[in-house]
Amino acid sequence: MDRPVLFQLCFAFWVGIEWTGALQSSSPWGATTSMMRRDRSVNGSVVLHDYMVFLYQTLSKPQSRDFDVSDGAGAANTVTSFVDQGRDPPSWQSGQRYIFDLSSLARMEELVEAELRILRKPPADLRPALTSGGNLYDIRLYSCSSERQLLDSKTVEVLGGGLPRWEVFDVWSGMKAHLRNPSEPPQACFQLLAFSELTNKVADPLVLGLGRTPRPTQEKALLVAFWHTDTADSLFGEVTHRMKSEGGGFSLPKPPKLIPKHVKKNRRRRQRALSKRSFGGAARGGRRSRCSRKPLHVNFRDLGWDDWIIAPLDYEARRCDGVCDFPLRAHLEPTNHAVIQTLMNSMDPDLSPPSCCVPSSLSPISILYIDSAGSVVYKQYENMVVESCGCR
Repeated sequence: MDRPVLFQLCFAFWVGIEWTGALQSSSPWGATTSMMRRDRSVNGSVVLHDYMVFLYQTLSKPQSRDFDVSDGAGAANTVTSFVDQGRDPPSWQSGQRYIFDLSSLARMEELVEAELRILRKPPADLRPALTSGGNLYDIRLYSCSSERQLLDSKTVEVLGGGLPRWEVFDVWSGMKAHLRNPSEPPQACFQLLAFSELTNKVADPLVLGLGRTPRPTQEKALLVAFWHTDTADSLFGEVTHRMKSEGGGFSLPKPPKLIPKHVKKNRRRRQRALSKRSFGGAARGGRRSRCSRKPLHVNFRDLGWDDWIIAPLDYEARRCDGVCDFPLRAHLEPTNHAVIQTLMNSMDPDLSPPSCCVPSSLSPISILYIDSAGSVVYKQYENMVVESCGCR
């Protein structure tokens, strides 16, 4: 099956990059500081993988929505990541087990892609691998079920390079089977075995640079699931879900501090001056300007949400304001009802209020956040930015 352009872009770009100091120095954490936090930990508990930051910066660009999203990972509007919680078994002959907590996936819908990313570092000593099994090794990834289904495999060279790199395995079939079985535990488990192509014997993963301890969270294996979820999902739903799951620990922002009267007076004076200019310089008896799009800057820090929203930390949402009076302008695209309501109001304001100035077109934004289970999630939320206003 051919993979869509978007998935190929993400896959080829990241897999082809080897882990170097340049990657660290050019990390997206240093860019757009108004939109992205600089530290890699949130609340001192969740450490963010660079890969999720890369996905956010790639998929949140407006042009990324122009790709063909007919099937595969290109159709995903949600990406969830999970950090490995497994430990090496006492005997390397049984391979390595990678375990991921999937308890936060109860509300997910269609799984379109899934990949397991494992960092392979060059071994300090090449001789053990070369003398015991040669240069080429076959790394095989199985499910941990009793059937031990082979999910993916790849060949690595001991002499193939001196820089660390992420080995990426396709685990979509194993994840899908796991999620479809209600009797399965809320953990995904994968078993990795290495075989020498020369002897066809099991090899120690450590001699191939697949060591796991001690490693910082940033270098631990990462399970990444691409989902297509209901586009009607709202940010309000995520907020209320967090409030319920945290038992009241998640609260709405505190009301702003009282503003002195003289500050309020100066603000009103400036707003009246701006309103006059936007209405062509004529006050017209203090009437409001006609329905149009106005600025509305949203800062998630001010809302107290920067403990779970990673990016963006702020964005321009815009708003609609102004009057919908007779005669209505064509660019406001009034509904038939709005036209009749405005005519009735123009004849007798007591019969009906004027139609309302509301958003007629909205666009999405992408948000990178931490869900209530502690997983890092990328999600595209619809209807977040006002593009145009109309009378309704």
